[in-house]
Amino acid sequence: MNLFTKILSYILTVIHYFFFGLTLLIFHPIQWLAFNLGGQKAHKKVVDIMNFFLVMTMYFLASRVVFNNKYKLPENTPLILVSNHQSTYDIPPIYWYLRKYSPKFISKKELGKGIPSVSYNLRHGGNVLIDRKDTRQSLSTLSNFGEYIEKNNFSASIFPEGTRSKDGKPKAFKEKGLKMMVKKIPSSYVVPISINNSWKIVQYGSFPFGIFNKITFDVHEPIKSDSLPFDELFQKVEKTVIDGIHV
Repeated sequence: MNLFTKILSYILTVIHYFFFGLTLLIFHPIQWLAFNLGGQKAHKKVVDIMNFFLVMTMYFLASRVVFNNKYKLPENTPLILVSNHQSTYDIPPIYWYLRKYSPKFISKKELGKGIPSVSYNLRHGGNVLIDRKDTRQSLSTLSNFGEYIEKNNFSASIFPEGTRSKDGKPKAFKEKGLKMMVKKIPSSYVVPISINNSWKIVQYGSFPFGIFNKITFDVHEPIKSDSLPFDELFQKVEKTVIDGIHV
Protein backbone atom coordinates (compact mmCIF):
# COMPACT_ATOMS: atom_id res chain seq x y z
CA MET A 1 0.00 0.00 0.00
CA ASN A 2 1.57 3.30 -1.08
CA LEU A 3 1.47 6.39 1.15
CA PHE A 4 -1.42 8.08 -0.68
CA THR A 5 -3.57 4.95 -0.56
CA LYS A 6 -2.73 4.42 3.10
CA ILE A 7 -3.73 7.97 4.06
CA LEU A 8 -6.89 7.71 1.99
CA SER A 9 -7.77 4.37 3.56
CA TYR A 10 -7.64 5.93 7.04
CA ILE A 11 -9.93 8.76 5.97
CA LEU A 12 -12.41 6.51 4.17
CA THR A 13 -12.47 3.99 7.04
CA VAL A 14 -13.51 6.72 9.48
CA ILE A 15 -16.28 7.82 7.10
CA HIS A 16 -17.40 4.24 6.57
CA TYR A 17 -17.49 3.50 10.30
CA PHE A 18 -19.56 6.63 10.89
CA PHE A 19 -22.24 5.76 8.37
CA PHE A 20 -22.21 2.02 9.13
CA GLY A 21 -22.62 2.71 12.84
CA LEU A 22 -25.21 5.42 12.20
CA THR A 23 -27.26 2.96 10.16
CA LEU A 24 -27.26 0.44 12.99
CA LEU A 25 -28.20 3.08 15.56
CA ILE A 26 -31.04 4.51 13.47
CA PHE A 27 -32.57 1.13 12.61
CA HIS A 28 -32.43 -0.30 16.13
CA PRO A 29 -35.48 1.62 17.46
CA ILE A 30 -37.21 1.28 14.09
CA GLN A 31 -36.82 -2.51 14.31
CA TRP A 32 -38.24 -2.48 17.83
CA LEU A 33 -41.27 -0.46 16.74
CA ALA A 34 -41.84 -2.59 13.65
CA PHE A 35 -41.60 -5.86 15.56
CA ASN A 36 -43.78 -4.79 18.47
CA LEU A 37 -46.41 -2.94 16.45
CA GLY A 38 -46.43 -4.82 13.15
CA GLY A 39 -45.00 -8.26 13.93
CA GLN A 40 -42.42 -10.27 11.99
CA LYS A 41 -43.52 -9.14 8.51
CA ALA A 42 -43.10 -5.47 9.37
CA HIS A 43 -39.81 -6.24 11.10
CA LYS A 44 -38.49 -8.04 8.01
CA LYS A 45 -39.25 -5.05 5.78
CA VAL A 46 -37.24 -2.83 8.09
CA VAL A 47 -34.33 -5.29 8.16
CA ASP A 48 -34.44 -5.48 4.35
CA ILE A 49 -34.00 -1.71 4.09
CA MET A 50 -31.31 -1.68 6.77
CA ASN A 51 -29.24 -4.23 4.86
CA PHE A 52 -29.56 -2.19 1.68
CA PHE A 53 -27.95 0.76 3.45
CA LEU A 54 -25.28 -1.46 4.99
CA VAL A 55 -24.36 -2.71 1.51
CA MET A 56 -24.22 0.89 0.27
CA THR A 57 -21.66 1.82 2.94
CA MET A 58 -19.11 -0.12 0.86
CA TYR A 59 -19.01 2.89 -1.46
CA PHE A 60 -17.44 4.90 1.36
CA LEU A 61 -14.50 2.52 1.05
CA ALA A 62 -14.33 3.16 -2.69
CA SER A 63 -15.52 -0.42 -3.08
CA ARG A 64 -18.59 -2.03 -4.58
CA VAL A 65 -20.59 -5.22 -4.33
CA VAL A 66 -21.52 -7.24 -7.42
CA PHE A 67 -24.08 -10.00 -6.97
CA ASN A 68 -24.23 -12.39 -9.91
CA ASN A 69 -27.22 -14.72 -10.13
CA LYS A 70 -28.05 -16.12 -13.56
CA TYR A 71 -30.30 -18.85 -12.15
CA LYS A 72 -33.95 -18.60 -11.28
CA LEU A 73 -34.06 -19.88 -7.73
CA PRO A 74 -37.00 -22.09 -6.73
CA GLU A 75 -39.81 -20.20 -5.01
CA ASN A 76 -42.23 -21.28 -2.29
CA THR A 77 -39.77 -23.90 -1.12
CA PRO A 78 -36.97 -23.71 1.47
CA LEU A 79 -33.40 -23.05 0.39
CA ILE A 80 -30.07 -23.79 2.03
CA LEU A 81 -27.58 -21.09 1.06
CA VAL A 82 -24.04 -22.47 1.34
CA SER A 83 -21.05 -20.18 0.89
CA ASN A 84 -17.47 -19.58 1.87
CA HIS A 85 -16.90 -16.96 4.55
CA GLN A 86 -14.38 -14.14 4.26
CA SER A 87 -15.65 -11.35 6.53
CA THR A 88 -18.68 -9.98 8.36
CA TYR A 89 -19.34 -8.01 5.18
CA ASP A 90 -20.52 -11.24 3.55
CA ILE A 91 -23.83 -11.08 5.37
CA PRO A 92 -25.59 -7.83 4.32
CA PRO A 93 -25.30 -8.57 0.56
CA ILE A 94 -26.63 -12.11 0.98
CA TYR A 95 -29.53 -10.75 2.97
CA TRP A 96 -30.29 -7.83 0.65
CA TYR A 97 -29.96 -9.52 -2.74
CA LEU A 98 -31.77 -12.67 -1.61
CA ARG A 99 -34.30 -10.91 0.64
CA LYS A 100 -37.14 -12.40 -1.44
CA TYR A 101 -36.19 -15.80 0.00
CA SER A 102 -36.12 -14.65 3.65
CA PRO A 103 -32.55 -15.71 4.51
CA LYS A 104 -31.92 -16.63 8.15
CA PHE A 105 -28.48 -16.94 9.69
CA ILE A 106 -26.73 -19.14 12.21
CA SER A 107 -24.58 -17.13 14.59
CA LYS A 108 -22.62 -17.58 17.80
CA LYS A 109 -24.58 -16.63 20.91
CA GLU A 110 -22.15 -13.85 21.85
CA LEU A 111 -23.53 -11.72 19.00
CA GLY A 112 -27.03 -11.90 20.46
CA LYS A 113 -26.40 -8.91 22.68
CA GLY A 114 -24.52 -5.63 22.70
CA ILE A 115 -24.59 -4.71 19.00
CA PRO A 116 -27.27 -2.20 17.96
CA SER A 117 -29.67 -3.57 15.32
CA VAL A 118 -27.57 -6.68 14.68
CA SER A 119 -28.23 -8.31 18.06
CA TYR A 120 -31.91 -7.38 17.96
CA ASN A 121 -32.35 -8.90 14.52
CA LEU A 122 -30.49 -12.06 15.50
CA ARG A 123 -32.85 -12.52 18.44
CA HIS A 124 -36.13 -11.54 16.78
CA GLY A 125 -35.63 -12.08 13.04
CA GLY A 126 -35.91 -15.85 12.94
CA ASN A 127 -32.15 -16.39 13.09
CA VAL A 128 -30.50 -18.80 15.50
CA LEU A 129 -27.82 -18.35 18.15
CA ILE A 130 -25.66 -21.31 19.10
CA ASP A 131 -23.15 -21.98 21.84
CA ARG A 132 -20.07 -23.30 20.09
CA LYS A 133 -18.78 -24.73 23.36
CA ASP A 134 -21.94 -26.78 23.92
CA THR A 135 -22.27 -29.38 21.18
CA ARG A 136 -25.56 -30.76 22.50
CA GLN A 137 -27.16 -27.32 22.63
CA SER A 138 -25.86 -26.48 19.16
CA LEU A 139 -27.25 -29.64 17.56
CA SER A 140 -30.61 -29.28 19.28
CA THR A 141 -30.86 -25.63 18.27
CA LEU A 142 -29.90 -26.39 14.67
CA SER A 143 -32.49 -29.16 14.55
CA ASN A 144 -35.24 -26.78 15.64
CA PHE A 145 -33.95 -24.15 13.26
CA GLY A 146 -34.14 -26.57 10.33
CA GLU A 147 -37.71 -27.49 11.17
CA TYR A 148 -38.57 -23.78 11.35
CA ILE A 149 -37.07 -23.18 7.88
CA GLU A 150 -38.92 -26.19 6.43
CA LYS A 151 -42.26 -25.12 7.90
CA ASN A 152 -42.07 -21.52 6.67
CA ASN A 153 -40.28 -21.98 3.31
CA PHE A 154 -37.48 -19.67 4.42
CA SER A 155 -33.78 -19.90 3.55
CA ALA A 156 -31.03 -21.05 5.90
CA SER A 157 -27.66 -19.44 5.24
CA ILE A 158 -24.65 -21.40 6.48
CA PHE A 159 -20.88 -21.05 6.27
CA PRO A 160 -19.48 -24.62 6.40
CA GLU A 161 -15.88 -23.47 6.92
CA GLY A 162 -16.90 -22.67 10.49
CA THR A 163 -14.79 -19.51 10.61
CA ARG A 164 -13.74 -16.69 8.33
CA SER A 165 -10.86 -17.06 5.90
CA LYS A 166 -8.44 -14.19 6.52
CA ASP A 167 -6.61 -14.47 3.20
CA GLY A 168 -9.43 -15.56 0.91
CA LYS A 169 -8.17 -19.13 0.65
CA PRO A 170 -11.08 -21.46 1.49
CA LYS A 171 -10.84 -23.77 4.46
CA ALA A 172 -12.10 -27.35 4.36
CA PHE A 173 -15.87 -27.53 4.74
CA LYS A 174 -17.33 -29.16 7.84
CA GLU A 175 -20.28 -31.39 7.11
CA LYS A 176 -22.26 -31.39 10.37
CA GLY A 177 -24.20 -28.16 9.79
CA LEU A 178 -25.19 -28.92 6.23
CA LYS A 179 -26.02 -32.52 7.11
CA MET A 180 -28.39 -31.35 9.83
CA MET A 181 -30.02 -28.81 7.53
CA VAL A 182 -30.54 -31.34 4.73
CA LYS A 183 -32.04 -33.80 7.21
CA LYS A 184 -34.40 -31.28 8.77
CA ILE A 185 -35.28 -29.45 5.53
CA PRO A 186 -36.02 -32.38 3.18
CA SER A 187 -37.89 -30.33 0.59
CA SER A 188 -35.03 -27.85 0.21
CA TYR A 189 -32.68 -26.91 -2.58
CA VAL A 190 -29.02 -26.25 -1.78
CA VAL A 191 -27.71 -23.05 -3.37
CA PRO A 192 -23.88 -22.80 -3.51
CA ILE A 193 -22.48 -19.25 -3.43
CA SER A 194 -18.85 -18.22 -4.01
CA ILE A 195 -17.66 -15.00 -2.36
CA ASN A 196 -14.57 -13.18 -3.59
CA ASN A 197 -12.56 -10.25 -2.19
CA SER A 198 -14.62 -9.63 0.93
CA TRP A 199 -11.51 -10.54 2.93
CA LYS A 200 -9.62 -7.63 1.39
CA ILE A 201 -11.79 -5.19 3.32
CA VAL A 202 -10.30 -6.44 6.61
CA GLN A 203 -6.89 -7.61 5.38
CA TYR A 204 -5.16 -4.99 7.58
CA GLY A 205 -7.44 -5.57 10.56
CA SER A 206 -10.30 -3.41 11.74
CA PHE A 207 -8.46 -0.12 11.06
CA PRO A 208 -7.81 0.93 8.43
CA PHE A 209 -9.90 -1.04 5.99
CA GLY A 210 -8.79 -2.05 2.54
CA ILE A 211 -10.17 0.17 -0.22
CA PHE A 212 -10.76 0.01 -3.99
CA ASN A 213 -12.18 -3.52 -3.88
CA LYS A 214 -14.76 -5.27 -6.04
CA ILE A 215 -16.57 -7.78 -3.86
CA THR A 216 -18.38 -10.46 -5.85
CA PHE A 217 -21.02 -13.02 -4.99
CA ASP A 218 -21.59 -15.74 -7.57
CA VAL A 219 -24.72 -17.84 -7.17
CA HIS A 220 -24.45 -21.32 -8.66
CA GLU A 221 -27.11 -23.70 -9.89
CA PRO A 222 -29.45 -24.94 -7.14
CA ILE A 223 -29.29 -28.63 -6.27
CA LYS A 224 -32.30 -30.55 -4.90
CA SER A 225 -31.24 -31.75 -1.47
CA ASP A 226 -32.56 -35.28 -1.91
CA SER A 227 -31.30 -35.70 -5.48
CA LEU A 228 -27.98 -37.17 -4.31
CA PRO A 229 -26.72 -39.20 -1.35
CA PHE A 230 -25.47 -36.73 1.25
CA ASP A 231 -21.77 -37.52 0.77
CA GLU A 232 -22.03 -36.82 -2.96
CA LEU A 233 -24.11 -33.70 -2.35
CA PHE A 234 -21.59 -32.38 0.17
CA GLN A 235 -18.64 -32.96 -2.16
CA LYS A 236 -20.45 -31.36 -5.09
CA VAL A 237 -21.43 -28.28 -3.11
CA GLU A 238 -17.95 -27.83 -1.65
CA LYS A 239 -16.28 -28.19 -5.06
CA THR A 240 -18.75 -25.79 -6.69
CA VAL A 241 -18.17 -23.10 -4.08
CA ILE A 242 -14.39 -23.49 -4.03
CA ASP A 243 -14.07 -23.59 -7.83
CA GLY A 244 -15.73 -20.16 -7.88
CA ILE A 245 -13.18 -18.60 -5.51
CA HIS A 246 -10.31 -16.68 -7.09
CA VAL A 247 -7.41 -15.89 -4.77
